[in-house]
Amino acid sequence: MMRDGETERLLSRFIMSARSKFLRCFAVSASFVCVSLAMASLGNESTPPSDDAKSAIRFTDVTAESGIAFTPTSGASPSTVVLEVKGGGLALIDFDGDGDLDLFVPNGATLENPEAGPGARLFRNEGAMRFTDVTAASGITHRRWSFGATVGDVDADGRDDLYIACFGPDVLLRNRGDGTFEDVTARAGLGDPAWGTSAAFADIDLDGDLDLYVANYLDFDPAKPLPPASFKGMPVIAGPRGYAPAHDSIYENRGDGTFIDRSATSGIRAVKPGFGLNLAILDFTGDGKPDIYVGNDSQANNLFVPTEPWQFNDIGLRSGIAVNGEGLEQATMGVAVADVDGNGRPDVFTTNFSSDVNTLHLNLDGRNFDDRTNQFGLGAPSRPLVGWGAGFYDFDHDGDEDLLVVNGHVYPQATKASMDSEYAQRPLLMERKGARFVPLTEAGAWKIEPHVDRTVVFADFDLDGDVDCVIAGLHEPLRVLRNDHCARAEGAGSTSRDDWLVVVPRDTRPGVGNRHAVGAEIRVTCDGKTQRRWIVGSGPFQSNVAPEAHFGLGNEGLGTSVGPVDVEVIFADGTTITKKAVARGTRVVMDRATP
Repeated sequence: MMRDGETERLLSRFIMSARSKFLRCFAVSASFVCVSLAMASLGNESTPPSDDAKSAIRFTDVTAESGIAFTPTSGASPSTVVLEVKGGGLALIDFDGDGDLDLFVPNGATLENPEAGPGARLFRNEGAMRFTDVTAASGITHRRWSFGATVGDVDADGRDDLYIACFGPDVLLRNRGDGTFEDVTARAGLGDPAWGTSAAFADIDLDGDLDLYVANYLDFDPAKPLPPASFKGMPVIAGPRGYAPAHDSIYENRGDGTFIDRSATSGIRAVKPGFGLNLAILDFTGDGKPDIYVGNDSQANNLFVPTEPWQFNDIGLRSGIAVNGEGLEQATMGVAVADVDGNGRPDVFTTNFSSDVNTLHLNLDGRNFDDRTNQFGLGAPSRPLVGWGAGFYDFDHDGDEDLLVVNGHVYPQATKASMDSEYAQRPLLMERKGARFVPLTEAGAWKIEPHVDRTVVFADFDLDGDVDCVIAGLHEPLRVLRNDHCARAEGAGSTSRDDWLVVVPRDTRPGVGNRHAVGAEIRVTCDGKTQRRWIVGSGPFQSNVAPEAHFGLGNEGLGTSVGPVDVEVIFADGTTITKKAVARGTRVVMDRATP
C-alpha cells in the first residue's frame, strides 16, 4: 500500500502532465517545427542558432584590467567526488557604504583539509569596472570549504553582513562599519553543520528584520565516498543519488541579530529531505506573504507557503512547480524570476542537467504553474548543456528581459561523442525577440567561449546604467564582463544612453533590518506599458541578487519610449510608494521612511 504522500505525488504527476499537454496542444505543430529546426541547427552546443547581426547586446571581457585575478578552489582537478563539482558562489555587497556593489568570493578547499582552504576574498569596487583585493584589511580569515553566500543587515545597524553556506558549520560575518568583519556565528545562534549550498535572507514573518533560509545538500564523508556510478554506460562521479539528502534549515531573527531555529517546528522538515541547491523567497502566490521555493537536485522541488506564523505547507506538486510538464523530477540548480508572459506575476525559470532541458514555469494565477518552456524557445538550445547560474535582465534596453545562463558539465570525461555534451560549454545568452528567446553566438567583443562555469552575478558595477556581470567557473579564473550598451550609445552621440532606469528601494525606518526591501515588487510604467521586477531572496546559484531593479525604456524595434516614466514600489508588507515623471537615465532611490 502506498503512503498518502506517494499517492498525492503520483496523482499530481498525472494531473500536471495531462494539463500541460492539453494547454500546449493548440500550438503543438508550430512548436514542433521550431524545436526541430533549433535542434537541427544546434549540432552541438558551440553552434546555437543566432540572430547576432541584429542583436544590440554587447559585452566586453574586461577581466585583465579589472583587478580581479583570482581562481577559486574546489578540490582537485579533475574532480573525483561530488563535493568537488559544485564550485563556489559569489555575493554582491556594498560593504563600505559608498553606493556601488563590491564582490565577495567565499571560496572552497580540498579533500585533504576541508577546514583550511586558501580562504575567502573580498574585492572593493573602485568604479569604472576596477576592483581592489581588500581581504587582508577586512579581517576576513574564513578558510572553511564554502559554497553559497548571501548578504543582509541582520542586526539592523545600517550595514550589510555576510552569511556563508559551508561544508561544515556555516558562518555569519558581521560588518563592523570600519571596513572589517567579525565572526559572530555562535553569538547569533547559527552555525548549521550540514553541507549548505545556497542561503537567503528575507523578512519571512514581515516584522521588519531579516530571517534566514539555508538549502542543504547531502551527507558526505570525504573519507568514505561512494564508488563510481554509471551515466550513459560510463563510470562517473557518484551522487547525489546514493547519498542521504540533508534537511534544510530556517531561522527567525529576534530583531537583534540573534536567531531562533524554527527548522523542526515550521513544517519544512515534515516533507522528505531533498538535495537542496537553490531557493527563491518571494510572494509567488499573491496572498501578501513570502513563500519559499526550493530547487532540489534530481528530486521534486518545493514551494513552501505559510499557513500561520512560522508554519509552512509544501504545495510544490499540487501547484505544478515541483516537476516539469511531463511530471518528471529534474536536477534544479539555477533559479531566475521574471514576469516572462506579462501577466503581472513572478514566473520561475530553472536550469537543469544535460539530456534534459531548462524549465520555465509560468505563474498562471498564484496557485497554479505550467511548464511553457518550449513555447518561449527555451528548451532545445539547453538540451546539450548542464545549466547553473541564470538571470533575466534587459541587456539591450529594448523593454523586455533577455536571459543569460552559464554552463559546464560535472563529469570531466564528458564529450559530445560519449555523453552528448562537452565538459566545457558556452554560456547560453538568449535575446528576447517578441514571444520567444533567441540564442546568440556572440555579443559584441564577447565571443561567448566555452568554460566550465558554475555561477554568475549581475549588477551595474560601473553605474553607467546597464547590467554587467561576473562569472565564476570550476578551477577557472573569475571573469568580468562589461555591458557596453550605454558606452556604445554615448560614443555614437546617441540619446539612447537615457533608455534606462535603475530603481533602488530602501526601507530606512529605524530598527528595520530589511533595508534593501527583499520581497518588494517594483513597477515602471511608460507609454502605457508596465514592467515589473522583484527583489528576490537568493540568487542565480549559490549567490544573491543586486538590491536594485534595472529597466530598459526602449520599445523593441521602435526606439526609445517618449512618455513620462512613473515608478511604484510595493514592499513585502503591501506598503506602496510612488514617484511620477521620473527622469530617464537615472538611478532613483525610493525610501520608505518613518511616517
